[in-house]
Amino acid sequence: MLLYLAGKPGPVSGVAVSRDLKIPRSSTYHLLDVLLARGFVVHFPDRRTYGLGMAAFEIGSAYLRHEPLEMLARPVLRRLVAQVGETAHLGVLHGAESLYLLKEQPAVSRIPVTLVTDVGVRLPAHLTANGRSILAHLPAAQVRALFPSARGFVNRTGQGPATLPDLRRVLAAERRRRWSEEIGLVTAGLQSVAACAFDHSGRPCAAISVTWRQDHPRASHGDLVRAVRTAAFELTTALSGHGPDGWFETSSVSDPRH
Repeated sequence: MLLYLAGKPGPVSGVAVSRDLKIPRSSTYHLLDVLLARGFVVHFPDRRTYGLGMAAFEIGSAYLRHEPLEMLARPVLRRLVAQVGETAHLGVLHGAESLYLLKEQPAVSRIPVTLVTDVGVRLPAHLTANGRSILAHLPAAQVRALFPSARGFVNRTGQGPATLPDLRRVLAAERRRRWSEEIGLVTAGLQSVAACAFDHSGRPCAAISVTWRQDHPRASHGDLVRAVRTAAFELTTALSGHGPDGWFETSSVSDPRH
């Protein structure tokens, strides 16, 4: 019932709750009374509707204070780094930028000091594999709102999508193959692949990426793609999330370059 109320744009009637959740009306009002007493629901008698209460907000705030995304992702990144021997990141979308929340490196790192993806750093999302793997799952209208004009298409190395149609073509291709790739768009000589993780409602919530030197990778390209997609699946599972139907099937990475 709380998830149902959270998914509505505003308060709803008890009749609508009963109908949509297929709960007997008497049971519906009994549950609402319990939630009212605990502060999870508020009643608007003049409208005969119910909405989320302050206790629901407090639970959500406590969840954010506990930094669940970082805590759940950290062991996933460590396993990924141990497997491929390259630097891994956890990133989220912050407006039109990729915001890096975690960075894990192998014990002996060969990434040059020019790697700019430290924790707290923001980079143009359309240039990073991390950012594009999330952008690829956003509605077209939201992508358009994030990049309303050519001025939003910053470039660092003279490469990468420079217009909204360019970006849409890239995102469509990466959505079809189920992972994203960046080659020298942020730092010359470095390459990254990324895969998206999803929350309980199936929305893209974060991405996991691996970055390596183009001239000396420690694993094959196919192994890196499979490893980063497996890590994204592990984080999605840890978040009680789910991706699009068949998104994490292993057969989809049997030939990662197509």
